[in-house]
Amino acid sequence: MGADASLAWWYRVLRAALAERLPDLTTRQLALLLHVGLTPGPHTVRGLAETLHFSKPAVTRALDRLAGLGWLARARDPRDRRSVLVEVTEGGRGFLAELGRLVGQASA
Repeated sequence: MGADASLAWWYRVLRAALAERLPDLTTRQLALLLHVGLTPGPHTVRGLAETLHFSKPAVTRALDRLAGLGWLARARDPRDRRSVLVEVTEGGRGFLAELGRLVGQASA
């Protein structure tokens, strides 16, 4: 798929998300949610910052927004109280399923 076709596909996904009135997410927020929702954990703030190449404060800000939407949850790691574990919630899984549906429609 060429660059123009790829951009047109992404535009269709975004238009469908707007039509469904899904919450606006930044690229960082969406990347964080997709990573936690699609890759096996455990996920830590430090590990997410390293993997996604953003600072720990940027991860924390994105987590604040996604936790506020009820899509990600944080908890202290019982094995290392200095570490914070991040996991996707049922609400986050629902959002990802809806986004996946929209992506599938845009691909058709």
